[in-house]
Amino acid sequence: MKLPRAISGYDLARLLSRLGYEVTRQKGSHMRLTCPAAGVRPKHHISIPNHDSLKIGTLAGILDDIATAQGITRDALIELLFG
Repeated sequence: MKLPRAISGYDLARLLSRLGYEVTRQKGSHMRLTCPAAGVRPKHHISIPNHDSLKIGTLAGILDDIATAQGITRDALIELLFG
């Protein structure tokens, strides 16, 4: 599945709340999300820029990191979030 082209950092954070991620702090234009019990790791932190439209490489990197932490493939994560 292809990555969405026009997703904001806020929208991504909202979608990640389905997986248990919640915004724990924000400094400047970056949000830090934490998932208390992510698949492989006991706790997972990720920083997401709160921009109107995330660059495709930034989005791909964020999703790769989350997929690894959840113990699933990136395609499965994309289907779960955007499918």
